[in-house]
Amino acid sequence: MTSTPRLGVNIDHVATIRNARGGDAPSPVRAALMAEQAGADGITAHLREDRRHIRDDDITALMQALTVPLNFEMAATDEMREIALRHRPHAACIVPEKREERTTEGGLGVAQDQARLAEYIAPLRDAGCRVSMFIEPDPIQIAACARIGAPVIELHTGTFCEAHLSGDTARCDAELARIATGVRVGIEEGLEVHAGHGLDFETARLICAVPDIAELNIGHFLIGEAIFVGLTEAIHLMRAAMIEGTA
Repeated sequence: MTSTPRLGVNIDHVATIRNARGGDAPSPVRAALMAEQAGADGITAHLREDRRHIRDDDITALMQALTVPLNFEMAATDEMREIALRHRPHAACIVPEKREERTTEGGLGVAQDQARLAEYIAPLRDAGCRVSMFIEPDPIQIAACARIGAPVIELHTGTFCEAHLSGDTARCDAELARIATGVRVGIEEGLEVHAGHGLDFETARLICAVPDIAELNIGHFLIGEAIFVGLTEAIHLMRAAMIEGTA
């Protein structure tokens, strides 16, 4: 039987709440340590160009405090690569980034920027960072990731989650099938496959029914749910949903 995917907890939106009032509370690092104690397999943090949530000093503190891996989400800019090379996190996930977007709106166009991205990720790989590319579940993009030497892909699940939320069963089934195809193609290309964006208990359960996904990265929903049940309980409930889906 396929094993349950690892759970990476994104703590960006703890920082969003903190930054709404300024100061240091609530602490993203404290949330990360609580998530670690609750059984998270890793912590994800996205340092955006405009520093709208995670700040540079958060990354420094996370690197010092965590005993589980840090997945450093970053745009493919010289500034972010310099920061990643300074800290050398376990993983560096390259994501598309537009300053005007509320959240990441889709996958990176690796096939359209193949030569530059191959050159861009080479120093990160040489420094020991496990590079992943955040992409749509599109075989063309998946093959391009393999060609540039990225060992990991993270498939964007946002469109699937939107279809599920809308109650459009046919579209939901089609998007889930597209993700399943993406996972299969990724495995055939020799890549480790992760998935994330917009997942809640039910959509994570459904995604976990797809074999061979190694990791889910979930943030906004867990931080929101923590308001009502606490972060530890939210993570326990998410883990239970993932186990149920895998089974």
